[in-house]
This record gives sequence, structure tokens and C-alpha cells, in this order.
Amino acid sequence: MTITETSRSEFITLRGLRTHVRQWGEPGAPKLFMLHGWMDVAASFQFLVDAFQRDWHVIAMDWRGFGETDHPTRYPGTASYWFPDYVADLEGLIDHYQPDGQVDLVGHSMGANVVCIYAGVRPERVRRVVDLEGFGMTRTRPEQAPGRMARWLDELRNPPELKTYESEAAVAARLQKTNPRLPDDRAAFLAAHWSRRNADGRWEILGDAAHKMTNPMLYRIDEIMAIWAKVTAPVLHVEARDSATLKHIAHKQTIEEFRERFRVFSDFREAIVDDAGHMLHHDQPAVVARLIEDFLI
Repeated sequence: MTITETSRSEFITLRGLRTHVRQWGEPGAPKLFMLHGWMDVAASFQFLVDAFQRDWHVIAMDWRGFGETDHPTRYPGTASYWFPDYVADLEGLIDHYQPDGQVDLVGHSMGANVVCIYAGVRPERVRRVVDLEGFGMTRTRPEQAPGRMARWLDELRNPPELKTYESEAAVAARLQKTNPRLPDDRAAFLAAHWSRRNADGRWEILGDAAHKMTNPMLYRIDEIMAIWAKVTAPVLHVEARDSATLKHIAHKQTIEEFRERFRVFSDFREAIVDDAGHMLHHDQPAVVARLIEDFLI
């Protein structure tokens, strides 16, 4: 089976960057902003959109440095990515497509972390939030700061590189190695949107290698929780049963201890998806689509 791309693309300027935006559905339908995760692209939501039962005007951008959106690191003086920029880019996207009223936001992984922050900083602008496998990050300790800064400085001298592949089929195989649940047709579709052939005839990932750099700034969960506490919109948190990502991010905390952070949300609802991993919108798009629509309607 071949999956058909049903989105339309356009480029807009957000905060000085040429930004790629995909849209599904027709203007006039309820708007739904969807934000992809780290090392992913907006086309990743195709299977989820296909599974929706209602008409939506879905708006999804490639984050800065991903997909067809420009890389700020192409320009002098910028070597890294900073999380507040994602929040500002999201506000720019919302202001462009829905300058008035409240919006519905769906985010996956990194995208979910961004939308939860935005919903706390601009609570008056957000009606509902769907958080797909977004957990925040691992709790840090102040004594980690010197080593973290040193690693970042070292990586500025020797920047990371991304692996290239001999063919688009090899990219698809790489995606299936990471996610064994991914069927061949979905893997082929994603590979075509996640990579492109370079001047050397190799397929390269559509992501800036600078995203792989160590962040010199520690993740401060107390500050994030203070932002989450300001969220007034209902939040639906969707995760895979026995989520490997949750266990990884919890690190040395027990899952119960880790989940305490979610208590600060004023209206926090949870749903668990069976037979799925971190990319649950690829693994069980019909299940996830129903959860989203039941929550938003």
C-alpha cells in the first residue's frame, strides 16, 4: 500500500527564518496546530490526519533546523539551538494563522514540551492541549553545570555530524530499526520526507546536526513546573504503555516520583495506548486520533 501525501506546503517567515508549514484540510474547519518532536518533521502527522473522523484545518510547521525550515546555524554567530526559541516560533506561527481567540495544540515529544510551556506562558491563548509522550526532561543537579558547559565548548570545536545513507530504502530500514512496529508503507513515506539525496549521491537526514549538541544550560524542572502551574487549559497526556521514553527520562527517579511533576497542572488527564512506542502516532494512529478528537470536541 502506498500512502498518499494530502498536505499542502507553504513557506512563511517566522522571526527572520524561512519556515516550512504543512496544512491539511480546508480553511473554515476548526484549526488544530500540531508540533512534531526532536529529529522529526511535520509530515510525521500524515497517518494521524488520515485517521481523523472529523474535518480539521491542521497546521504543522517544521521546527527551525528540521525538515524544509531554514537552519539558523547557517548564519554567523549561531552554533546551537535554544529552547525558548521554539516557544517564540510557536507564538509566531499562532499569530500568523490565528491572531485572535484561543487555539488547540497537539505536540509530540519535544513538540509537546514546547506546547505545555506555551500554554503556561500564554494561558489566555490556549483552549486545549494534547501532549503525546511529552514528559519534560530529566531532573538535573547544579553540580552537573561545569561538565555540561565543558562538553558544549568541546563540541563547538568538534561539531557532531549526522550519518548519511546509501538510499531512501536504507533510510526506511533505519526508521524500522528504531521502531520495529513501523510497517513498510509508513516507513517508506517517512523516509521520503525525512531525508533527501545530497550532492554526493547519499541520503541525508533533514535535520541540523547541531541539534545533537550538548545543551550547556541545565534543565530546571522547578522553573518548568512553575510554568505548568499557570496552564488553565485542560491537558490530555497520552503515552505508550510501559513507555521506554518515560523510563529513560525518569532516570534514577522511580516512575511514581517522576510523575509528581504533573500534579501542578490544574486539569491533567491521562490515556494509555497499547502496542505502541514513543512514536505512538505512527504505531496506533487510529487510537490516538480518536483520543484527540474525543478530547477536543
